[in-house]
Amino acid sequence: MNIGIAIHGGAGTILKEDLTNDLEIKYKNSLKDALLKGREVLQKSGSAVEAVSCAVVELENNPLFNAGKGSVFNHIGKHEMDASIMSGKNLNAGAVCCLDQFKNPILVAKHVMENSEHVILTGNGAIQFAKEMKCEKADETYFFDQFRYDQWLSIKDSDQFQLDHSKTNPKKFGTVGAVALDMEGNLAAATSTGGMTNKKYGRIGDSSVIGAGNYANNNTCAVSCTGSGEFFLRQVTAYDVSCLMEMGQLDLKTATSKVIYDRIKKIGGDGGLIAIDNKGNIAMPFNTDGMYRASWSKNGTSLVAIY
Repeated sequence: MNIGIAIHGGAGTILKEDLTNDLEIKYKNSLKDALLKGREVLQKSGSAVEAVSCAVVELENNPLFNAGKGSVFNHIGKHEMDASIMSGKNLNAGAVCCLDQFKNPILVAKHVMENSEHVILTGNGAIQFAKEMKCEKADETYFFDQFRYDQWLSIKDSDQFQLDHSKTNPKKFGTVGAVALDMEGNLAAATSTGGMTNKKYGRIGDSSVIGAGNYANNNTCAVSCTGSGEFFLRQVTAYDVSCLMEMGQLDLKTATSKVIYDRIKKIGGDGGLIAIDNKGNIAMPFNTDGMYRASWSKNGTSLVAIY
């Protein structure tokens, strides 16, 4: 079995001239570290679900990325995080929306999938469930980042919100995600985000919505998306890739390219995705200037890239 894994840390107007050499190295090393966490699980015959959750936890713990510790501030100066995870083996899935107080939203989503009869929990219900699952809590100081705070202060008294990949924000931090294929031939996908700066209280994007920002099906592929969430929701982007493969008989590269370069663009959206099919092929298209991404497969191919 050609096992493999791909991860992303967001897509957007990421220009080489906007990153110092030191910062570019930090991003690439962070991507390598997260990729290695997932890769080690797969190489030890672990499940795709475990591999993607381990990789995303590593990204959530890194303040460079807009998820977990690096989450942006919402309209009232708080953090609301969304995450989802899906198993391609049985189409089981779990998701949380508008979560705060907890260090790793993806682990709460994993508990929803494995230890509840539900798929999505939100707000106070998600928080109470996380407490019952004894997930690790973190206070507001853990999530505080001066750059993110200043970013919020600059627009907090307006009705504006700021996507991490928007052209008004030269320093891009994005949604994180991972997709994997394990030795049993099972696929999985996981996605986590802090949303967008100054978003209205209670806003939910595509990352926690199964089929929109995250999807896995052993018959086709596993997909994790990043970009303008409202457009990915409307296009049901992650499932669209799977559907084009299953019903349209397209291969992974063709299906992902059609979705990102054609369908999303037609309705005004931008961003990218990572995907892996049930043969271990990997695709990572994006229609923006860059996407933080990395991949590895058993056949020896590996990649860490930004532009």
